[in-house]
Formats: sequence, C-alpha cells, structure tokens
Amino acid sequence: LKLWNKYRISNIPSLIFLDATTGKVVCRNGLLVIRDDPEGLEFPWGPKPFREVIAGPLLRNNGQSLESSSLEGSHVGVYFSAHWCPPCRSLTRVLVESYRKIKEAGQKFEIIFVSADRSEDSFKQYFSEMPWLAVPYTDEARRSRLNRLYGIQGIPTLIVLDPQGEVITRQGRVEVLNDEDCREFPWHPKPVLELSDSNAVQLNEGPCLVLFVDSEDDGESEAAKQLIQPIAEKIIAKYKAKEEEAPLLFFVAGEDDMTDSLRDYTNLPEAAPLLTILDMSARAKYVMDVEEITPAIVEAFVNDFLAEKLKPEPI
Repeated sequence: LKLWNKYRISNIPSLIFLDATTGKVVCRNGLLVIRDDPEGLEFPWGPKPFREVIAGPLLRNNGQSLESSSLEGSHVGVYFSAHWCPPCRSLTRVLVESYRKIKEAGQKFEIIFVSADRSEDSFKQYFSEMPWLAVPYTDEARRSRLNRLYGIQGIPTLIVLDPQGEVITRQGRVEVLNDEDCREFPWHPKPVLELSDSNAVQLNEGPCLVLFVDSEDDGESEAAKQLIQPIAEKIIAKYKAKEEEAPLLFFVAGEDDMTDSLRDYTNLPEAAPLLTILDMSARAKYVMDVEEITPAIVEAFVNDFLAEKLKPEPI
C-alpha cells in the first residue's frame, strides 16, 4: 500500500521504471514502453523534453497542417481525450469556451488533442468540434510517446505547460471546471484547495489532509486555508527540492451535500473543526478531534503521519 500511494496508482496493471541509484521515477507508463520498444533500443527510457516529443506536424480540423515549432512562446494544454468517453465530451464543451475566452483575452495559449479514439473516423468526428490542434491520428507513435511522457492513467486529462514546456498543473480538468471565466489561467497549483464536487476526485489520488470547518461562520473556510497554507507550502517545497511529488494533498471542507457524503462514507464525527488525513486507497483515516486547531497542531499531525507514528482507523 505504501508503494501504491507513493506512485499514485489508480489502475492496474501498472509498470513503473525507477533509477535504482536515486529512486526517482524514470517512466510511469512502462506498459507502453514495452509495447513501443520491445527490443529496448531506447533504454533506459528516461523522460524527454516536450519539444522533442511533440516535434512534427500538427493538424487543425479544417485539414491545415502546422509545425510544432509554432507553439514557441505559448502556454500549451495537452488534452488526452476520446469521443467514446462521456466525461471527455462534457469537458470538451466547457474547454472550447475556456479556450475562446483565453484567446480573446490576448493570452498565447494553444491546446493539442491527443486522441484515444478507437478509429480514425471517430477521431475526425470528435476533432471537428475542437478549435485547437491535434496530433494526427495516424501518428500512433507520437501519441504513445506523449502518454508515456505524462504517465497518463485515465481520460480526460488536461496537462498545462508553461512556454518552456514545463508542467504547471496536471489537474487542468479540475481547474477548467472550477474557473469557467479563466481568471486564474494558467492555473498554477494552490497549496490548499477548498473541497468541491469537481476536485473531490483528487481524494482518490493519495493521502489527503482535510480540515472540516463550519462554513456557516463567515470567513471560516478562508481562515482555515490561511492556517494550513504555510505547512502545505513547506511540505510541497521540501519534496519539490527532491524532485518528488508531495506525499499529501491539502483541503478545507465546509458544509454541503458533498462534504456530508464524505463524512458518511468515511464515518467521521460531525465535529467542526475536525482535522483528518484520509487515505482512500488504503481505506484508512487518521482523526484529530480537538476544540481548537492551531498551526502547531497541524504541523505535528502531518509530521507524525509522514513519520508513520499515527495509528490508522479503517474507513
């Protein structure tokens, strides 16, 4: 379970390649590697720069072809999607509007559709709804390399890159749905999120600290975020320096139907404030029910969890 959590495994079979010296991830999509390179000619399969992987012609739905060099200086969304996937089609409708708003605001932004459709006809039908670019469906090798580069485990997935090709966020889907006016584009990650219907899916991606508060008290949620934020930033910075993903996500949860369902599912008391760490994949929870939550209490709780000093309760 520690390994499942460490590498954020959401489906099986999964094959991850590591550098044995440093322990760092070399490639998350090992299954695609052994399919695409059965002779091991590209071993050790380390990540390549986005510019190198995307190199080649890109299409518009009117048949126009552009070279990938046209992306220079732009933020880029790499959109993994397919027509047969209902959540993909729903996201595409929202994303079309987001794309239009960002372009109208004068931002340099482009999206590249990486299809997981099952036929070229399905690809063409779906792509006809999109105002952005796509990797040609016939270029299966390049589509596969992009899947490998970002370790795609499910669709729809929207990866947002800065003009240098570095990842800003892997949660483009959540950001687009939460920010339909695109005021926060290019959606740099926030250390602490307010739990919502659209981002609750992230609870399944690994252990999450969730501070439940009484949202009927004006400013309670914002105060809770300010309380947690310095600790979250410290943890994120520590693991970023090691080129690793932070071992915890941080949320504040108010009072609504979705939060009530989460409390019911995890069998949590109705108390507020209530400090918890929820690990859905391990079906485990860690609960601190105290009258007042202070930064010192949160930091000690997080440090004890990371040091494996806390005793889990079953979900």
